[in-house]
Amino acid sequence: MDFPEGKRYNTFVGYFKRRYGERLQKVVIDAGMTCPNRDGTKGRGGCTYCDNAAFHPGYSVPGKSILQQIDEGIEFHRGRYRNARLFLAYFQSYSNTYAPLERLKELYEEALSHPSVAGIVVGTRPDCVDEEKLDYLREIQSRGKTVVVEFGVESCYDVTLARINRGHSFDDARRAVEAAAARGLDVGIHMMLGLPGETKEMMLEETALLNTLPIRSVKFHQLQIVKGTRMEKEYAGHPEDFVRFSLEEYLDFFVDILERLRPDIFIERFAGEVPPRFVTETPWGLVRNAELLHMLDERLEVRDTFQGRNLPQ
Repeated sequence: MDFPEGKRYNTFVGYFKRRYGERLQKVVIDAGMTCPNRDGTKGRGGCTYCDNAAFHPGYSVPGKSILQQIDEGIEFHRGRYRNARLFLAYFQSYSNTYAPLERLKELYEEALSHPSVAGIVVGTRPDCVDEEKLDYLREIQSRGKTVVVEFGVESCYDVTLARINRGHSFDDARRAVEAAAARGLDVGIHMMLGLPGETKEMMLEETALLNTLPIRSVKFHQLQIVKGTRMEKEYAGHPEDFVRFSLEEYLDFFVDILERLRPDIFIERFAGEVPPRFVTETPWGLVRNAELLHMLDERLEVRDTFQGRNLPQ
């Protein structure tokens, strides 16, 4: 199987390079949203693993305007990506379609008015979209702007979703993904590996379900126990319910996942970073994403394998 950039799997960075001829860098936006499992609509407290402060940069705070966050985000990234010319406004924090359509239009249009913004990435939940909102996102795309809808799915098992207080089912996720894809939108999903109650076999079996979804990309994160969350207490009381990976184990396990994953699905991320001050332990040390990607490339070479290898021909 041949993949671009000499890789053994499809990278989402490579997808945009082929589409635009250059890298598109995300700039994280906090639009001041919340979630239905936080505000009482479906529950309280949000997902048991969640502390949003651990997942977004310091320039992204809801007290700043959208354009100010974009300007500061571009400046933040210029140090690393000096040649970056185009950016994607990434509405990341909480559920970024969980507001009336007119409010969403104000937020998205402000971001799209920035001359360096080529499009938007909208992080949200499967139960926070409807036909009107998806139609509006399709209209943005018709103007030549990039639109990616990134759904937090996290697990394909309803028992897990209930345990972590997601407040939606996997069927909800399937319906939302199919509705967005039917409008020609780029659809990404977010999955977590190591959630309580799930075995390695269960996690591997999820790939068969992911392969049935009309998705463009997927982001995988290993579970990290964030201080002050309900999951920290759950882990302290029942560590036997959690699969915890060493770095070497995770690399091999993720290669096992890649071998079972449709080769046309782009991998946006295969592991996550949380600043050490937010977590109870750092079993992988302070290894950064760039180094992890290099390790994954090496592991695929050593095993002489590639994305989709174990799928039926």
